[in-house]
Amino acid sequence: MKKKILIIEDYAHIVEVLRVRLENAGFEILTAFDGQEGLRCAREDHPDLIILDVMLPKMNGYKLCRLLKFDKKYQDIPIFMLTSRRKHSDRELGEKTGADEYLTKPYEPKELVRLIQHYLN
Repeated sequence: MKKKILIIEDYAHIVEVLRVRLENAGFEILTAFDGQEGLRCAREDHPDLIILDVMLPKMNGYKLCRLLKFDKKYQDIPIFMLTSRRKHSDRELGEKTGADEYLTKPYEPKELVRLIQHYLN
């Protein structure tokens, strides 16, 4: 059975690049294009891992991460923040809200797949 990854990202081209790469790596991909939709999908579909942008419409990634990580039903889902926000303070906030990994764009695709496999195996 394929592991499910939820991509929460508002730029469709980034979603599509991630989708193709991760489907080719053997994962089932779910998508959401804003924070509220992402939270709903995470709660309804209970993915095995979430890739989350920080700057999202309707609810930012920090708040979404915090809502999931501080809820016993969802706290064990690994969350990777994948963002263009590179400041040390942004990374610290990501860690405080519960992100398991904080990766900045541009990212190394092979490294992302390797990290995902590490968390899901």
